[in-house]
Amino acid sequence: MNFDVTGAAVYFTIPTGIPILGDIQISETLVVSWIVMALITGLCIWLTRDLKVENISKRQALAEFLVEQANNFVRNNTGSRKFDKLIPFVAALFTTSVVSNLISLTGLRSPTADLSTEAAWAIVVFIMITSTKIKAGGLLGYLKGFTTPIAVMTPFNILSELATPVSMACRHFGNILSGVVINGLIYASLAIASTALLGWLPGALGQILGSIPILDVGIPAILSVYFDWFSGAMQAFIFSMLTIMYIANAAEG
Repeated sequence: MNFDVTGAAVYFTIPTGIPILGDIQISETLVVSWIVMALITGLCIWLTRDLKVENISKRQALAEFLVEQANNFVRNNTGSRKFDKLIPFVAALFTTSVVSNLISLTGLRSPTADLSTEAAWAIVVFIMITSTKIKAGGLLGYLKGFTTPIAVMTPFNILSELATPVSMACRHFGNILSGVVINGLIYASLAIASTALLGWLPGALGQILGSIPILDVGIPAILSVYFDWFSGAMQAFIFSMLTIMYIANAAEG
């Protein structure tokens, strides 16, 4: 059995005619990302239909519960209501990450197994962190911060600042991709084991049974509880938590 660990497939390319930008590639990551956004949008529309003040439906109760959890998640980790403006962003980031991680259970390639996805999220978070620091201490105060505690530390402080989005992106990407690779290796090894276990049977019986990856049934599903469900949800939680903490610390100067 062949095991392929190449990146996302490119379905087609749209030429832009601009040398600097290059061509636009419509890849598997991009298509599945659109599917994820469509699923989340549809879920939000379904949950917020026919909202009432009294005698609310179970659907509305679920929606209010999710909103309350998002509020508590941000407020409990910042200790203040002044960061309530982050709640929609953090909730959207967490939901997108969870759905992107778990969509691999349907057989689609997870968008978060592509570093470009996490890199885009990390850049947005980095811009928010930087803008928060500038609002808190002013542009001069932000630039002066690179010279603390002494001016000779400026290059290292700049590298430390740039390391924030890099570490966030690589941490999330590495954990998701490692789960994809490990699951793929397990499937491939179990298929080979099935061939070795049943292929020794004589005649056509051995050829038929040896070509069926019987051991792939059941065992990978158990391991998927960790690599897909637990790890996927945990990485979304960590990324969202770091986003909150970095922005809150930036506001405090």
